[in-house]
Amino acid sequence: MYSIDLSGKNGVIIGVANDRSIAWGIASILAQAGARLALTYQNDRVKDRVTKLADTLDGALTMPCDATDDSQVEEVFRQVGENFGEISFLVHSIAFANREDLTGRFSDTSREGFRIALEVSAYTLLPLVRHAAALMPGGGSVVTMTFNASQRVYPGYNIMGTAKAALEHEVRQLAAEHGGQNIRVNAISAGPLDTLSARGIGGFQDMKRQHSATAPLGRNISMDEVAKTALFLCSDLSSGITGSIIPVDAGYHIMAV
Repeated sequence: MYSIDLSGKNGVIIGVANDRSIAWGIASILAQAGARLALTYQNDRVKDRVTKLADTLDGALTMPCDATDDSQVEEVFRQVGENFGEISFLVHSIAFANREDLTGRFSDTSREGFRIALEVSAYTLLPLVRHAAALMPGGGSVVTMTFNASQRVYPGYNIMGTAKAALEHEVRQLAAEHGGQNIRVNAISAGPLDTLSARGIGGFQDMKRQHSATAPLGRNISMDEVAKTALFLCSDLSSGITGSIIPVDAGYHIMAV
């Protein structure tokens, strides 16, 4: 019988904001499996909140990381290398778009709004993987978070759908590029969850009701289900999986009506 034991494994979780964030749900279950973690937070506004969460985990590190700042990204991995030596996994769970670009007409998205959404939500994966790979001499796993709006139109999601489509292509490109190093790169496509960022999506509650009514399992998903999938992808049980988008949405993605 197989069980997942990450004792002796180290990893980096990018994007913890509060106890309802997907990044924290993943961090919690990885820590329960025995992994030692480095958690990053975006800025001082959430520092105390994230530090208090990290204090509940054995041996966890916390550090600031605005992933759009190359010097901060470099410093994170310098500290991780200094403290951990090597890592086995990286979890990328950050996304952002201006509120005004999540409402109204998609064609009215500003040039700057487009740039910001793509830079934060998609581009940031590239430098993070580049630095993480240097600390994975024996191979490892990278997990990022996407959403079905990469393939379908969700009113109120607008530019974020474009960003997630770009992110999913990056997953395939990075998986091909790093496969020779035994580094696997995958994404979890989660159904709607009640997170802080979800509050900025117009009609989010309607989206949840639609998912529940349409999904074959007849319900919405839980944070725990997403976290357990991340645990699987960060473990050796998923050693043959890379370049994949794993739906965790109660089957919603297979339905037409």
